[in-house]
Amino acid sequence: MPIYAYRCEACGFAKDVLQKISDPQLTVCPSCGKESFKKQLTAAGFQLKGSGWYVTDFRGGTPPATGTSTGPKADSAAPAPAPAPASSGGKSET
Repeated sequence: MPIYAYRCEACGFAKDVLQKISDPQLTVCPSCGKESFKKQLTAAGFQLKGSGWYVTDFRGGTPPATGTSTGPKADSAAPAPAPAPASSGGKSET
């Protein structure tokens, strides 16, 4: 459940409240009793640090095309054929 920050516009009382998203917003200040308790806009409480998903996915490269299959292609999994040996110019020694 998210934690919401509330503040009373009348008396300045502030409180963090653990609420479900579906719960109604609080309007009555528990300190002064007036209907001026407002939900505050706050920053997210987490950071993505370290060698997380960004480093291992798409960094410096191009993101995968949308609408394509996620599995490897059959022809790309096969190794490339070995190059043919060099010929001696088409003349044979006799």
